[in-house]
Parts: sequence; C-alpha cells; structure tokens
Amino acid sequence: MSGNSFAYSEQAGGGEATELGQEATSTVSPSGAFGLFSSDLKKNEDLKQMLESNKDSAKLDAMKRIVGMIAKGKNASELFPAVVKNVASKNIEIKKLVYVYLVRYAEEQQDLALLSISTFQRALKDPNQLIRASALRVLSSIRVPIIVPIMMLAIKEASADLSPYVRKNAAHAIQKLYSLDPEQKEMLIEVIEKLLKDKSTLVAGSVVMAFEEVCPDRIDLIHKNYRKLCNLLVDVEEWGQVVIIHMLTRYARTQFVSPWKEDDGLEDNEKNFYESDDEQKEKTDQKKKPYAMDPDHRLLIRNTKPLLQSRNAAVVMAVAQLYWHISPKSEVGIISKSLVRLLRSNREVQYIVLQNIATMSIQRKGMFEPYLKSFYVRSTDPTMIKILKLEILTNLANEANISTLLREFQTYVKSQDKQFAAATIQTIGRCATNISEVTDTCLSGLVCLLSNRDEIVVAESVVVIKKLLQMQPAQHGEIIKHMAKLLDSITVPVARASILWLIGENCERVPKIAPDVLRKMAKSFTNEDDLVKLQILNLGAKLYLTNSKQTKLLTQYILNLGKYDQNYDIRDRTRFIRQLIVPNEKSGALSKYAKKIFLAQKPAPLLESPFKDRDHFQLGTLSHTLNTKAIGYLELSNWPEVAPDPSVRNVEVIELAKEWTPAGKAKKENPAKKFYSDSEEEEDSSDSSSDSESESGSASGEQDEEGDSSEDSSEDSSSEHRSDSESVSEVGDKRTAKRNSKSKGKSDSEDEEKENEKSKTSDSSSTDSSSVEESSSDSESESESESESESKKVTMEKEKKTKEDRNLTKDVSLLDLDDFNPVSTPVVLPTPALSPSLIADLEGLNLSTSSSVISVNTPVFVPVKTHVLLHRMSGRGLAAHYFFPRQPCIFGDKMVSIQITLNNTTDRKIENIHIEGKKLPMGMQMHVFNPIESLEPEGSITVSMGIDFCDSTQTASFQLCTKDDCFNVNIQPPVGELLLPVAMSEKDFKKEQGMLTGMNETSTVIIAAPQNFTPSVILQKVVNIANVGVVPSGQDNIYRFAAKTVHSGSLMLVTVELKEGSTAQLIINTERTVIGSVLLRELKPVLSQG
Repeated sequence: MSGNSFAYSEQAGGGEATELGQEATSTVSPSGAFGLFSSDLKKNEDLKQMLESNKDSAKLDAMKRIVGMIAKGKNASELFPAVVKNVASKNIEIKKLVYVYLVRYAEEQQDLALLSISTFQRALKDPNQLIRASALRVLSSIRVPIIVPIMMLAIKEASADLSPYVRKNAAHAIQKLYSLDPEQKEMLIEVIEKLLKDKSTLVAGSVVMAFEEVCPDRIDLIHKNYRKLCNLLVDVEEWGQVVIIHMLTRYARTQFVSPWKEDDGLEDNEKNFYESDDEQKEKTDQKKKPYAMDPDHRLLIRNTKPLLQSRNAAVVMAVAQLYWHISPKSEVGIISKSLVRLLRSNREVQYIVLQNIATMSIQRKGMFEPYLKSFYVRSTDPTMIKILKLEILTNLANEANISTLLREFQTYVKSQDKQFAAATIQTIGRCATNISEVTDTCLSGLVCLLSNRDEIVVAESVVVIKKLLQMQPAQHGEIIKHMAKLLDSITVPVARASILWLIGENCERVPKIAPDVLRKMAKSFTNEDDLVKLQILNLGAKLYLTNSKQTKLLTQYILNLGKYDQNYDIRDRTRFIRQLIVPNEKSGALSKYAKKIFLAQKPAPLLESPFKDRDHFQLGTLSHTLNTKAIGYLELSNWPEVAPDPSVRNVEVIELAKEWTPAGKAKKENPAKKFYSDSEEEEDSSDSSSDSESESGSASGEQDEEGDSSEDSSEDSSSEHRSDSESVSEVGDKRTAKRNSKSKGKSDSEDEEKENEKSKTSDSSSTDSSSVEESSSDSESESESESESESKKVTMEKEKKTKEDRNLTKDVSLLDLDDFNPVSTPVVLPTPALSPSLIADLEGLNLSTSSSVISVNTPVFVPVKTHVLLHRMSGRGLAAHYFFPRQPCIFGDKMVSIQITLNNTTDRKIENIHIEGKKLPMGMQMHVFNPIESLEPEGSITVSMGIDFCDSTQTASFQLCTKDDCFNVNIQPPVGELLLPVAMSEKDFKKEQGMLTGMNETSTVIIAAPQNFTPSVILQKVVNIANVGVVPSGQDNIYRFAAKTVHSGSLMLVTVELKEGSTAQLIINTERTVIGSVLLRELKPVLSQG
C-alpha cells in the first residue's frame, strides 16, 4: 500500500520533484509513461551530477536530498556508485551522510561495497568517533562471508576504543557477525566478556543484547557484572533498560531461591493442622529457618522500582514482568498503578498491557480491583481493546461488584459494535457460571435478550443459554419451550444448532414439542447449514430411541435425505446413525447400547478465560501475546531448591585492599562476603534515601546527595556513599581524582586539606566524568581486574588519610570507614603513604602523572566588569553590584569567590544588611558575608562571599535584606568564572589532551580578519572570557590555555589553531562536556568579531 502511494506521489510531479532536485517538471506528461520515466531519469542524473561536482556544498545538498528520499521510503539504490565515490571525502558532514546511505544499501549492493572496503578499514582509524562507528556499521552490513575475518578484527579493535559510542556499535556488530557466521561464537564471547566489564551506560544495553543473541546460556559471564548492571540500570538508555531487565529476570530465576516459599509453607501448615505431634515437630524443625531474601535479589528489585515511573511503556512493562516473576507476592501490587497509567497510551500499547493485565488478574484479582473503573469500555476504544477490557472485568468480578458490572454490561449489549455485543453476552455467561448468586439473574436477562431485534445478539444469547442450562437442566423447561418457538425466526446456524441440541438433550422433558420441531426441520433439511443438519440427525436419533412411535418414519426420511447429501461428514454420520439405531441382521453389538451412547449425561462446559494457560510464557514477550512459542524465546527456568553460591558475584577487590593496609592501621576481621551485603542491609533500613538515590541517576542528583550528606552525616548516608563508591565508581574517574589531588598535595597543609576534600568528592566527580576516560584505563591495562584493584587500592589509601584529617579538624565527611581503627597520634603527611612497590605498580598503570606537573596558577587577567545585583530603584536606595576577583575562595576550595559592593544612595542610615531566604538548587552551597550593622548615607562597603556552583551555570537565588525590607536577588556565574587557571608544560598538555578525546572533545571553526588572529589579541579575548592559564607553545599557529573547574577539579583544555586564510579551529577538551560546550559557544563569537 505504501509503495503504491509513493509511486503515485512521484507521478504527480510538482512539489515532490522540486524537493528531490528536479529542475524541470514541464516535461512530465500526466498520461504518458515515457514522460514519467524520462523525468525520473533526469531527476537522478541531476543528483549524480551534484555528487560528482567539485564543490562540497553541492555534494552535501545532494546527500541531504538522497537521505531524505530514503527517509520517505523511496528507492535510492541506483545512486549507489555515485554515492560510494564520496566515501573518502574530507568534508566530515558529507562523510557522515554517505555512511548513513551505505548502512542502508550495503547489503543490497554487496559487490560495489566490497570495492570500497579498504576505505572503510581506513575510516576505522579516523579521529572522529562518529566516522569510526559508521565505518564499523557499514562493514557489518556487508553480509559476505569472505570479509568475516576483517569484521572480526574490526570488532575486536572497536571494543577497546576510547569512545563509548564506538564500543556500543561494536556490540551491535557482534550480533550481525554471529548471524553471518555462527562458527565465530567463541571469539565473539571473548569480546562480549570484555564489553560486559565496560562501565559506560552507553555500552551496557547493547552488549547485553549481544549476550542474549549469542550466548544467553552463559550465565557465568554475568556473575561479576550483576551488581554493576543493577546499579547502572537507571542511567542506561530506555531500550537498553528493557533488554537488561529481561536478562536479569532470567538470571534471578536461576540464582535465587523462590520468595514465594514462605507463603506456601504457611498454607501447608494450615492443611496439615491435624497431623500427629511427631510429624508436626519434624516439619516445624524443617521450617525453623525463615526465608531471608538474598541481598543481591533485593538489590535488583529495589533498583528497578524507580523505572516504573519511566515515560517509556516498554520499560514499565519490563519492570512489571520482573516484579511478577521474581518479587515476593506481597510486593507485586506496586506495579498495578503503573500498568493502569499505560492505558492512556496509544491503542497498540493498550493492547499489549491489557493482555498482560488479563493474565495477571486471573491469579491475583486484588491487584487491580481498586482500578476497576479504569477498565470500563469507552465508546472510542477499538474492538480489540473493548474485548480485552471485558476479559479483565470478568476476571475481577466478585459478589461485591457484580451488580455494578452487570449494569455496565447491559449498556455494552446495546453497542453498535456487534462483535463487542456478542463478546459481552459471553462475558455475562461466564459471570453467571463463576458467581452462583447471580446465575438466575443472568439467565433471565439473557432470555430477555432473545426478543432483541438484532439477530447476532439473539444468536449469541442462545449459545450462552445452552451452556448455562447444561449445568441445571431440570429447572428450566419453560426456557427450552421459549427457545423452540424462536427456531422460526433465528437464521444464524450456530444458534439454530444450539436450540436443536438442547431440545434433543431434553426431549423427554418436552415430549410434545420435540417431535414437532423435528417435523419442521425435516421440511427445511436440504436448505440448512451443515452444522444444523448434523444436529437434526442427532435430534432424529434421540427421538427415535425415546419416542419411536411418533418419530420412526420421520427419522427414516431424514436419514434418507442425509444419505445423499453433498457433504461427506453428513453422509458418514447418516450411515453411522442408521446402523446404530435401526436394528437389522447386519447390526453389531453396539446397537443394544445406542440409547446409552446418545442420551449419556454430558458434562457441563467449563467457561474459562482464554488467558488461563498463558502464564507459562514470560509476561511482556511476543510468545505471551501470540500464545505460542516464538523463535528466539528464552524460557524462564524454575526456582532452584537451593540457592547457588552467592560469592560468585563478589568482585575480588576487598582481599587485595586488606593486604595493602599500612602497618599503622589495625585490621578488623571483615570477610569479603559482607562487602555488599552490609551496605545492602543498611540501605534497606533507609528505603527513602535509597529510592531517591536510584531515581536521581544524574550528575546533579549525585551532587545533591553529597551536599545533603555533608550537612547530615548519618550512618545511612555514609553507607550509601560507601556502597556507591565501591560498586559503581569507575576506574578512570578514580584516576582523575587521584591525579587532581596528587598534583596539589606537595606544598603545605592547606593544599593537603584540598587533597582530602578532593578524595572525599571522588564519587561526585565520577558521575559527570566521561566514559572515554573510563575506557582508556581499560585499554591501558590488559587485565581488567588488576587495573580495578590497583585503583581501588589508591582510593582506600585516600579514604584512610581523609579519616585522619577528620579526626584533627572535626570536619563532616561523606566517608565513614569502620574497617580501620584510627592511629593514636595522627600526622598530616604531604603525600600518600604508599610503599615503593605500589608506586611502581601505579606508574606502570599510568594511573597518575608525575608530581608537581599541574598546579593552580595566578590569574592572567582580572576583568573589572561588574554586574548589577540590586538596582537602587528596586532596593529603595540600597544598590549592590558584584564581580568575580578570580582568586581562590577563603571560605572553601570548591567555592567561587565573589565580591559585592553595597552603596547607600539615600540620605538616611541603612541598618542590618544581611542575607537570608537562600533558594539554591540541590547540592549548591553558599557562604554569606557577616551582617553589616549600618551603612551611612552615600556610604559604600565591599564584602566577600563564596558560592559552590557545582560546576554549573545555575542561578543562586537569595534575599538581600535590611532592617525594614527584603529584596529577591540572584547571581548567575559566567561559565569562564567557574574555572581556576592551571600552569602546565606543553608536553603534559598534549598528554592530557590525548586522554580527553572522543565524546570529551568539542570543536568549531572560526572565521575572522587576519588582524584578529595575532597572539596578543587571541590571549586578551580568551582570558577576558575565561579564567584560564597560558600554556607555552612551541608552534606559532597554536595557542593553548589550561584551567580546572573549581568544584570537581576537572581539567579544561582550550586550543586555538590558526589555519590557512582567515580561519582558525577552536578545540575544547574536558570531562565536563556541558561546561565545555557552553564555553565554546561563548568563545566563538568573541574570537570571530573584530
């Protein structure tokens, strides 16, 4: 259908042709096919000429149009040769679009794509991460077995790439390669194992998808990464969350014991209440140990709970099925509200959600009873949704709400949607079966429907009444007589067949009516439907056996009609009945039992939900929706009787950390098993804090936690922080924290305090630090566990030093390590107390730079520009201005120093000037100036204050108050004032810059007059905008500047590289990508203007 509509729109010419680059549409003949084809030919020739042009702008325009064609579903495959020539273009924008095109058509045009394979291989080394990733995507899209070794090599290299985006694409390529050549499975599993250790949230979802496709049975690969995946879950992209949750559901079913056992045990006790004392004692002994949930089991359930609020319906559905399959029965109820919320989505989502609710509501009615009205049918609902809602309402029906539901069903029966009306009648029948109190009411209501004008309603009512009468036939002779009269008017075959069957079964109760019905049916036998004919034969046989005097000849007449019927089923049934009921010399032994065979007591039909047997499929899967096992479906295993060893999930770091404890510290016996479980139990005791931690999942959220816990150092917050820093914090981030702290720790005790503060906030800085830094530590060390343990060691050393300083200064710290006793006479050392062997190991791992390489410098330039804080008109004579002196803040090393000048422009004294009513974003802190008792008329005073902006340009709002008034004011820092200048050598600059590529690098091209690119002008413009230090440069055309952020100490490297003509490239490398991009936007216009 869509193909035809596209073809039609192309024939129309006009606007479509203009959009696709066609110059002339006048040649298109509306009726002539030749005009159409010549137009298409001309259109594509035009695009080919643009692609072969020497101008990049023409090529870019052509590629945009071609990608637009693909997006609309048009076939652009004939342009493949012209497009593939541009794969080596130097223009990055053209190259990106070419790769988008190639990913789409590489599989169709394999031969032509193979000709450019060397270009793709070169692109795998491109400095731009998007090009490297696109090249890998194209390479994996060429599905030719001959290039499998090349793909395998490319995937291995990409899995160790610095950019998490490239590693993500490597995980995608694994699945394509496996489908092309399953023999590569073992090598691909090695890559999957490596990528599973990746700490980037960008990679997690993709590699788990690859794991599910290639080796879903290799649960052992998940053990060490289980806790990491649970903790990263909130920050992974939505489709990654779905895949991870489904995988962790399967994992939990194999690794933990059933949380439902306790309930089963209670039921058994009740059932066996009257057993002998000895037997009861044995059972009591067996059940003395109550069920205790594994901390890792609890971790998964707790960390998925916030995702019930996700905006993505698939994520909510995934969490719902996880709770259904692995959580205790008492906790499953929380998913009902989230599932009901999804019913406001589009009809496709509603259909899937309602199917799953229908399955759940069979087993646990109580979950959805409070939301009964949410399942009432709306007039705008499509039929499929209406029928599913009916199914759920039937499952939820009980003695308490049945009267309300029956009134609702009464309305539904009158619906114009006949299929829905018929389904409603079936629903009434099921309610009558399930709830004995309303059986008679439902039956009388259905009998009333027999007089309905709508034939379909009447027919469905007959079928349902027939099923209800089977349950208590003796009491309802009148209803059967009434239905016999309807035979003349009802034409629907199923209904006619049902009435005949009822009369046949109850022929002895209606002896006068039954023979007459048979007489009428014999008249119309040849015109009836096959289904009705079979029931006429059955009725004749039953009457022959019970009332042969009246019906003998009639039955023989019907049997003769059936003998020559066109349908072979009817002919066979006729022969069978004749031999069975009409005695003759050929009759077998069965003839004497004919009455027992035909008039046997039939069991009443069981009206069950069609969703009853679906619960053996995992909820939310395609197999559950189709009610049949789909290809690729992975079954949930049964709970193990005994839980496998939980220690397999322990990351082997705590043992190493113990061995490295300095001699001055006393060790406590703290087994490795408690590494996670302690923190888990403590987190359980503080549900609210752990929930907020899971829900935040962002940089600001982590910083908020830090700010809160620095004010309130409760045991819960410290245990949460310890859990985070040990299980979630990343190797690369620890390296950053160590590098920053070590560079400062060489001068005096003040610097040492800064170092301690740095180690305290390593977790805060870890949240915003980039995944590229993480992966660089992976690639530097072949052994992941070795690298991780070394960095853990450094962190532990710093934590111990932090505790020593805390004992001296009585500061509140986020870390509260109970593993070590404090030294009796703590001494503040300028450098960490590391053994020579440890220093050698660390140098080998490149975890830190050499000492005193990077240090905070004095500002190159201090702008005199002031900003208005409070205008004298608004402040009733009190005016306030502020500016940034670019000096280290005396109130805290994470705060930005601000000087405020207060002026009294009135002729009276202003008293008690102070600050109150602080309205700061979470995590932000402010140190205010001391209250000013009085300010004389026309007087002026300058005061200092400090604000910790948490490396963001968020506004700090507060009230500047006097004795009589309060004025709302705010300070928003320019991004350049969130930095401290850093002195470093060119060699160190390049080294640091090399570690901050990929996602941590932003750049732009600047165009300006040559006179604006002199060294003095560039220096003046850059330092005026940002508080950066100048780095010596050995090249005349490159200017380098370095700084670090005030709050986290992350490096900010700025490079201005002059190109030919009047252009220059501005590059910023930093872990704080948001600040980097804001600084880039501020520097670009300043450097461009004269």
